[in-house]
Amino acid sequence: MRNHITLAALLLGGLAFSAPAFAQDDDDDTEFSDDSEESEESEDALEEILGESREESVGSEQDALRRGDIDDRIGVQDETIVEDRTEQTRRVIKTLQRKSFLKLGRFEASPNIGFVTNDPFLNRYIGGARLGYHVTEIFAIELEAAYSPDLGEADWKPLTKQLVRENHVSPDISKLMLISNATFQFSPIYGKVALRGNNIITFDIFGAFGMGITRTKDDLDALQAENDPIAQKTEVQIQPTTNFGGGARIIFNDTVAIRVDGRSLVYIETVNSTTLEMKNNFILSGGVSFFFPQMD
Repeated sequence: MRNHITLAALLLGGLAFSAPAFAQDDDDDTEFSDDSEESEESEDALEEILGESREESVGSEQDALRRGDIDDRIGVQDETIVEDRTEQTRRVIKTLQRKSFLKLGRFEASPNIGFVTNDPFLNRYIGGARLGYHVTEIFAIELEAAYSPDLGEADWKPLTKQLVRENHVSPDISKLMLISNATFQFSPIYGKVALRGNNIITFDIFGAFGMGITRTKDDLDALQAENDPIAQKTEVQIQPTTNFGGGARIIFNDTVAIRVDGRSLVYIETVNSTTLEMKNNFILSGGVSFFFPQMD
């Protein structure tokens, strides 16, 4: 009996010591749980106030700054920037209009008249025609043929008359007679100019270079060598010729344009069957261009 009482006392004592320990553990767990819940509630409240997390907010603001939708000084929508951006977009759209005139896949026929601008002794007036094909909007190939009539002393300038008739000096004079060229054309510039009212002029600027032949004739009267057999041998000559220059078109509609060209013809000519001389004649010409077939 005594043994049973003693065992019961020991068991009760163990329970008495263990109960507070379990109670203490429960209290500690309760306090830790309360702290975690309070922290989570604070973060939730902060996110509700900001409307989004900090990382998302920073990322969105950086994207908006790159687009120019907000002012980086205050971080809010800026109406002035949006208006300026809208005006800039309108100006770009107005400037980059669709081309109203196309050359691609079309032929260009251009009759023209011109004159030699840098000959100090002769007046040379030239009439001719060009026929070209536009492979693209920028590149074209063109054939040219031109003729200049021989008007005798009517071609002489006052300086030539003075040298030949008064000073009895024989200048080296040869006349351009026939010109034939094959030309490669490059048109990098196309634009429009607004005049008063609603008038708009379309223009096209191009460069050209190529090869051909030139037929020339010496003026034996000016050379005072009409009866000289040596001079007569080289009176008429045909020379390989290079030509280079450029021009512009002023376009009125899909079919018609005014065209201005400046070309430099360079060739080597034989003088009096003995001397070689390089000639460079610059020809300024103007004409009308007709494009066909009709533009799609």
